[in-house]
Amino acid sequence: MKSFNKTITTILLFAVAIAGCKKSFLDRPSNSQISSNNFYKSTSDLRLATASLYAGAQWSRWNRSGMMPFGDVLAGTGSFAYSQDLVQLFTRTITAQNTYVSEAWISLYNVIGQCNTVINAIKEQADASIPQADKNAAIAEAKFIRAMAYYYLAIYYGAVPIIEDNRKLIDNPLLNRNIMSDVYKFATNDLTYAAQYLPKTDQKGRLTTWSAQGMLGKVYLTMAGVGKSGGMRSQSLLDSAKKYAGNVCKNSGLTLFPSYYELFKAQNNDSPESLFALQWTAGVGYATGNDLQTWYAPTGEVLPQKTGGWQSLAPTYDLYRMYSPKDTVRRKATIMLNGDFYPELNQAAGGYKATGTGMKKHIIGNEKDNNAPTMGSWSSIEHNSLLRLADVYLVYAEAILGNNTSTSDADALLYFNKVRTRAGVDPVTSINPTMLRVERRVELAYEGQYWIDLVRFSYYDPTSAVKWLNDQDATHGRIGFTYDPVTKIATRDTTALPSTLPATISSFTLPIPASEMTSSPKLAEPPVPYY
Repeated sequence: MKSFNKTITTILLFAVAIAGCKKSFLDRPSNSQISSNNFYKSTSDLRLATASLYAGAQWSRWNRSGMMPFGDVLAGTGSFAYSQDLVQLFTRTITAQNTYVSEAWISLYNVIGQCNTVINAIKEQADASIPQADKNAAIAEAKFIRAMAYYYLAIYYGAVPIIEDNRKLIDNPLLNRNIMSDVYKFATNDLTYAAQYLPKTDQKGRLTTWSAQGMLGKVYLTMAGVGKSGGMRSQSLLDSAKKYAGNVCKNSGLTLFPSYYELFKAQNNDSPESLFALQWTAGVGYATGNDLQTWYAPTGEVLPQKTGGWQSLAPTYDLYRMYSPKDTVRRKATIMLNGDFYPELNQAAGGYKATGTGMKKHIIGNEKDNNAPTMGSWSSIEHNSLLRLADVYLVYAEAILGNNTSTSDADALLYFNKVRTRAGVDPVTSINPTMLRVERRVELAYEGQYWIDLVRFSYYDPTSAVKWLNDQDATHGRIGFTYDPVTKIATRDTTALPSTLPATISSFTLPIPASEMTSSPKLAEPPVPYY
């Protein structure tokens, strides 16, 4: 496995590779085909360069090894009871040798390294004939994606090194970590630039200013609790979160996709609700495409070439209990129960009837179901969103709630209830913090979000956040369950599972991978300021 320094050094060996003859946003050749010395000659070149940042091998590893294992398994939304590295996530015994810890770290720094390459190449090598506005917009795309990677690193690992220029690693490969607040500040600086220079509208799947402003709201909401620990967040940062998220809610002209169930079908990729989605394509090889359904489907029967379903992600009893009796649309679109019928899966055989519990979100079916002949085990054509409008609606409601125990603010209720109404769930007349966490958990399940919400909670109210985790164990919530379609009764599993350590505040931060500590011992030192 590559170490941190080897990962970044590898990036330096490649220029951004985009073939000028390609016209589709998804037609992105490998990063080694073309040197940046004879690239960046036109606006088209810039657009092709930034297109390479939306998917590929650098995101594939995070998509499989980071997003749901951390965002959902750590949080008690998905359950694994086998495979040692996965069991560590379940039992809170995560070591620095854990494969998922290493894969996620490497993937995110690869994303950062490629963004740095594009940003610096545009600044230094872009032809003078290219309009400055086009250069700024391209840099803004790369800065948004770099900010996303740093946001994830701060959420999961805390203090991490900030790298803006890969070339500096040649002279100084041993890096200190930077304090967490500066990592978040770096992300907000990138996003502020992106919000200023990205357009209001663009090609389907491309970032816009609304993407950047929505993400700014989310990052500011997170930052509001950093270093507080007394149950109260920074009001000025809550106000910033409210400003940016509210601007998206009120001024973007965007609306939620009408059907929650249909939202996650491939034919609805890049709907207006999607503010940032990874742009996957079919026909790519191992570890370069979207293989979520191949790994985590409950069965290979519904997959391309009927291959996969190797690490079926079992919905937890705790997640199941979050769905109210009326919340049937989101439930069926997210998790399968015994007896559920899905006509869109395995259509040639008349559809698929679930025989147990399993994940449904991201399971889009085989190549025939999607009219995608080149779709394979490693290349689902789902463009899974890392930021959706519904997420921003709930960020806005939470920013308005702020440090209050409840709110009946008209704006908070309007956007909170838009999310519920789309799902066919009754609107509410007031909101409290617990309701927000539950709503976000149900709305965004298996999108890698719930652990992020709990980390945000842990910043400003660590005692309550730790109790929240331990209560899942006390009520046996983080384990699977069976469902009887006749009686419509769910019964939690009673099979003995691996012993789980009680949660502490340290449970909210992953260890730095052992391979990185070995190659860069300064990572073990106390973090230092970046600014």
